[in-house]
Amino acid sequence: MANAETKIQQEIRLGLGTRDDVRLFRNQVGQLPDPRTGRPVQFGLAKGSADLVGWKTVEVTPDMIGDRIAVFTSLEIKTPKGRPSATQQAWMRAVENAGGIAGIARSVEDATDIIERHAA
Repeated sequence: MANAETKIQQEIRLGLGTRDDVRLFRNQVGQLPDPRTGRPVQFGLAKGSADLVGWKTVEVTPDMIGDRIAVFTSLEIKTPKGRPSATQQAWMRAVENAGGIAGIARSVEDATDIIERHAA
């Protein structure tokens, strides 16, 4: 049985999966021993990186040639009482400071609000 955070994450992926302008992917971060050497092997984007990462497609205004661009999007999934770690907060700040979309989502509605706040 999936834990509460995993359930919320699945609901968000399904809820936003019907949109044409958003693509999100599961970012599993962790560490396991290499079976041959026993040395730890890191996987995922980076320590503190969000549970769901991807992009939101936005249309550039006509004065910017009318092209479309993908804005990096990073959603940290938490239960109603869950709190982000310091490394997760640092990741979200870094994404936002670089012009990306980042936030903590506890529901499909939260995820939609985070994405819509960053309108094209």
